[in-house]
Amino acid sequence: MLRSAADVMATRRITQDTFDAVVRENMQEFDMEESEALKEALEQFESQGVDLSNIVKAVPKVSSEENTEDQPHEVLQALESLRTAVASSSASVLEDLRVFTQQCSLGFAQRYLAAQKEAYPTILACCQRAAGEKEALSVALAALSVLTDGQPDLLDVEGREFLIGALTAHQKDTALSCLCFRVVRHCCVKHESNRQGLVKAGVLPLLTASITRHIQHPEVVREACVVLRVMTFDDDVRVPFGQAHEHARMIVMEHNGLKIIVEAAKAHPENKAVLSELCGTLSRLAVRNEFCQEIVDLGGLNFMITLLADSLDCLVSCGIAESGIISCEHKQTSCCCDASVFQELVKQVLSALKAIAGNDDVKDATVNAGGAELIVMAMNRHMSNAQVCEQGCAALCVLALRKPNNCKVIMECGGALAALQAMKTHPADVNVQKQSCMLLRNLVAHTRDFSQLILEMGAEALISQALAAHSDCCDVGRAALRDLGCQVELRELWTGKKGSLSQ
Repeated sequence: MLRSAADVMATRRITQDTFDAVVRENMQEFDMEESEALKEALEQFESQGVDLSNIVKAVPKVSSEENTEDQPHEVLQALESLRTAVASSSASVLEDLRVFTQQCSLGFAQRYLAAQKEAYPTILACCQRAAGEKEALSVALAALSVLTDGQPDLLDVEGREFLIGALTAHQKDTALSCLCFRVVRHCCVKHESNRQGLVKAGVLPLLTASITRHIQHPEVVREACVVLRVMTFDDDVRVPFGQAHEHARMIVMEHNGLKIIVEAAKAHPENKAVLSELCGTLSRLAVRNEFCQEIVDLGGLNFMITLLADSLDCLVSCGIAESGIISCEHKQTSCCCDASVFQELVKQVLSALKAIAGNDDVKDATVNAGGAELIVMAMNRHMSNAQVCEQGCAALCVLALRKPNNCKVIMECGGALAALQAMKTHPADVNVQKQSCMLLRNLVAHTRDFSQLILEMGAEALISQALAAHSDCCDVGRAALRDLGCQVELRELWTGKKGSLSQ
């Protein structure tokens, strides 16, 4: 596909040296103050469409009055100090590692600059040398984790072998396991080759075994679940076909992943952050009809329904508004009284309910358990959160698909009204608009009696607005209008007349 000129411009990059030279020129040639010179350089490159996400936006300092050459940026100074300490086996290696980690934690630009100056081999060497020393290994792994964040291409075969070896050797150590999991996660996001390489090297059984072994340790459970979920991603645009489905199958069938995750969820009923990750992972693993049913058989559906109901009850009893904390009567450390935490949990539960409802029997089981009513309540309670609205509409959409009786329940509990309110509340969010349109269509596809009621709620105007605002809504929006009985223009893109494909 050809890219537009705007797309090409948006991908333009410059080096750190080029940026620093322009800042220095502004100061020397145009007699600007440091802050003004930096601002001018930023505006100049941004006006040219240059992507500055990889640039450290700081004024380069001169070495001294006698030596007017620019000093390296602080992250490079930290890297050079670390290299010197490693080469001389100095006792300051750990402190230098901590300083380097701190500098890389400032932002992606610092990490990118360090990687361009060959930081990865140095940090990996520190990890390898510290393999038998817990404190040193912990500090080195922290540095490797930060460095690889957003830079998965850094991982090589040597690094992959080290990670598998470290995970194997330190299975009983929760802190080191978490650090290793974090490095694995950073190296696998948007990198299909790393995912496949680590799976072949045996990372999946190490992850599932760690959850089982440390099931009472929330941080291990959480970190391991995040990595399992990342292994099912298909987010590397450089690869035409990934192994997301195969990895999900392996986790479930070869490593008993569903049972392990459901049991872990039951072990942390009050930890909202852990439960969010576990539900999010379940949604990624429900890729087959039988997997969806297995989650139900393991008690996963009842657990998620109870979790959704309890989260809504807790919001009321704690007095939590959508904007944040009002008050908490529980006075318990396990009660996480933060609206954003609850919203993330609700979003992940809705996502999991949507995923397992791909099985028609599970659709009925979810509705019979009161799932439709709870989903609508969650949407109404978190109407200002676009992601909750999107996942709520998506879950109701799947529950309604080819199920007239479920459509009746959804209509009776206010599902259509909640979807239309979501469209009103989030007119700029294309995903909310699309999922709402799909839900409305499914509600009337096999039950035309609901059409007039939905139209009286103002559906036609809202769908038309979505069509006008979002080109991605064209197909689902027109389909919804058509099934609602509205007049809609259906374009015939090609009829096969007036010439042939060979001409």
